[in-house]
Amino acid sequence: MTTYRPRRDGERKRKSVRGCICGPDLAVIALKVLQKGEAEVAGLTDAPRPRRLGPKRANHIRQAFMLKKKYDVRKYVIRREIKKGDKTFFKAPKVQRLITEKRLRRKRLEHRNKVDAFKASKEAAVAYEKLLSKYLKEKKAAYKKEHAVVEKKAAPAKK
Repeated sequence: MTTYRPRRDGERKRKSVRGCICGPDLAVIALKVLQKGEAEVAGLTDAPRPRRLGPKRANHIRQAFMLKKKYDVRKYVIRREIKKGDKTFFKAPKVQRLITEKRLRRKRLEHRNKVDAFKASKEAAVAYEKLLSKYLKEKKAAYKKEHAVVEKKAAPAKK
């Protein structure tokens, strides 16, 4: 059973599951180095390459520098030195998932708005219920009054 079914004659095989067999008809081979051999691989393992960029997410920065929650992670962001002519300046990534005072304030405000909206909705429902009951009572009273008048008129006619 093969996992590849060619749709046309001479079609190149793009995906294939066949273990360790490689051939010229394969378009892509995905590999992962599991074990280093006795010789260095040119361009891959012959020169040490330090990590170019540091972590960007607040919790990853905390983890890398073993920081507690109370410390400001913005001071620990790894900055890149950039030289333009004779000037030197630094670039730093924007810290993601950073809980700031502004964010906490916004969250509190959002929660307060939600609660206020819920209370307003409840009050509106109560007010509507009162209005509806008042309207129904008035309608009932008008109906009784109207039928009382009709019955008074109809009663003497029967005698």
